[in-house]
Amino acid sequence: MKTKGLLFLVFATLAYAGFAQTVSTRTNDFEVDFSDPNRLVNTTIPVINWISPVPETNYVQDGKFKIKFEIESTTPVKNIVISIKETTESATRGSVSIQPEGNEQFKSTVEKSLTLMEGENLVEIVAENIDGTKTISYRKVTVGSTALADAAKLNRTDYALIFATDQYDNWSDLVNPVFDSKTIADELRKTYGFKVEMIENATQSEMLKKIREYGEKKYQPLDQLFIFFAGHGTYDQTFGEGFVVTRESLLNDEAKTTYLSHNRLRSIANNIPCEHIFLAMDVCFGGTFDQALASSRGGEEEVYREQNQSEFITRKLTYKTRKFLTSGGKTYVSDGIPGKHSPFAKSFIDALRSRGGRDGILTLPELFTYVEKLKIQPRFGEFGDNAPGSDFIFVAR
Repeated sequence: MKTKGLLFLVFATLAYAGFAQTVSTRTNDFEVDFSDPNRLVNTTIPVINWISPVPETNYVQDGKFKIKFEIESTTPVKNIVISIKETTESATRGSVSIQPEGNEQFKSTVEKSLTLMEGENLVEIVAENIDGTKTISYRKVTVGSTALADAAKLNRTDYALIFATDQYDNWSDLVNPVFDSKTIADELRKTYGFKVEMIENATQSEMLKKIREYGEKKYQPLDQLFIFFAGHGTYDQTFGEGFVVTRESLLNDEAKTTYLSHNRLRSIANNIPCEHIFLAMDVCFGGTFDQALASSRGGEEEVYREQNQSEFITRKLTYKTRKFLTSGGKTYVSDGIPGKHSPFAKSFIDALRSRGGRDGILTLPELFTYVEKLKIQPRFGEFGDNAPGSDFIFVAR
């Protein structure tokens, strides 16, 4: 109650002053006209939601740049202006004005192709409602041959959370999950600079507690999180659901309560506040992480399109990523020979050791080419809020 009273007092005081004030946040500015207190009480601030690009700072080599955003307001929006500048204080290089009509005054989606100049560009969006209240939002875009080098200097972090189980209380022990996972962890640290945390032989409770820690982290827009499971897996034919078997899981658990369900994993992983998440499983029946496969007798493999890798670091990480890769479909997979990696892990490690080829960027389509020829066909797809055009990249250091 004290906060609301103070807020009202500030607004009332400013209203008598009879001027417009700009209030700034990290990504948006709000310009409010305080000259009419009665109109101010009933107005709402337009909300600008960026769909593409999501990052505030972007680096591209080509001056052709697409933007897409959504504007919502309970007070009708009368004007939307898209401007290109060098800085917030510099003159406008060019602009376009849009006047929404009908229902689009309350909610509209705008998509435009822009031509940007070499060097620094600031894309400015201004949404103004009929009461004169404005929201201003920006995206910075650097264009040119040095853009990729600049992008590599971005403040971004790659995380890896690895669960490996080869010792069980009730299931037969395995020989390679920990061995495989340690090798993958070493490659991620040394070659790609990931911050890696590896958990061995965890219970279901320990797994969920650790995943929660990553759900409570603060992430930057270009940060990535790789989650890997290696161990036993199982499948419930009756309800069409797959599970990760944890250290204490019962061998014949009819209720399936001692297993970690793929449905729960999908939901948890999707809600971790990191924009780019890639989940991989080297477990039996891991392919049933794909809901379509779990509830069917088969499925078509996806077709993957190669992208222009020179812009992956920023352009590919513009879109929210929720991707998965599993060692097989609805079937058992090999643990491999003691002292040697499982077939899936070996192919995965070979992909990491390739360093992504000449450009030093390993993408998911490239990674998949290493595992797709395995006798037991791996499963690759998306889950949750994945956005079209998204990717997860491994950038060699």
